[in-house]
Amino acid sequence: MSWNEVVIEVARAHAEALSDALMDMGALSVSVEDADEGTADEKPLFGEPGMVPTEAAWDRSRVVALLDVDADPAPLVFDAFTSIGLQQAVEFTTRPVADADWVRLTQSQFEPIHIGKNIWVVPSWHEAPDPNGLILEVDPGLAFGTGSHPTTRLCMEWLEAHPAPGKSVLDYGCGSGILAMVAKKLGAGEVTGVDIDPQAIESANLNAERNRCEIDFYVPDDFGASKHGEQRFDIVVANILSSPLKLMAPMLSGRVAPGGFLTLSGVLARQAEEVAAAYAPFIKLGVWAEQDGWVALHGQLGQDTAPPPRADSSLNSGE
Repeated sequence: MSWNEVVIEVARAHAEALSDALMDMGALSVSVEDADEGTADEKPLFGEPGMVPTEAAWDRSRVVALLDVDADPAPLVFDAFTSIGLQQAVEFTTRPVADADWVRLTQSQFEPIHIGKNIWVVPSWHEAPDPNGLILEVDPGLAFGTGSHPTTRLCMEWLEAHPAPGKSVLDYGCGSGILAMVAKKLGAGEVTGVDIDPQAIESANLNAERNRCEIDFYVPDDFGASKHGEQRFDIVVANILSSPLKLMAPMLSGRVAPGGFLTLSGVLARQAEEVAAAYAPFIKLGVWAEQDGWVALHGQLGQDTAPPPRADSSLNSGE
């Protein structure tokens, strides 16, 4: 089967409405791109993980609609323009989309990821590069966490550098469950994961089963009502975002057992001080490591000072 793409350049104010109209008129999919991509006027739109960018389009946006090869694009585009009140001349171009093995093409974009000294995140369709490593079989999915983002990598590297055989671990904001699984495979005893998204809990349970990890995953309400409702953990790790991390400072700190560790990521380097300040009444946090502008913070409950930073932490070493 083959398709055609219809390419339309519009102002930012009309990009979202036109996209919706094209879908209503029968387009199979619609995407919005920067019409200035590849030029000096190209403008990146991005946010922190899990956040929607404040702008959904560019000043000069390129709306790309996928149509069946037999569909006549002219009346479809005309009707879409008319439905949103655009009276300007309808101009568009078309380009063919060749048939392909989309499953194989998609899979080819995801290779095994090497993290820390000995951790490998391996999609199910790949062989593990190092069968003696700590292998996590995780396929890209809807839940955040495959090890590709610096915040996830930082937390995984922290867990690898602080193995806690037999200790209890809480992964708050567990997403795909990858941090909980790393802790379990490193020898942790009781491991628990919590996430507000039921779909993440479903994904985490499937991943844990695939990787033969015994982990309890909960949404927050079920967590509070579970056997872990009042539990304090030897290690609490939370890879979320700076704003919710600050709001959750009393709760997350209260989940750390005396002498236990708290590790946070999802924090930009410029946000480290304000996040640490939110936790200061409960536990002193310091930067453990930085990667691509993101940091991991950690501290030990009941200690006067945070543990020393990792040796390669550029934010602390002044490098």
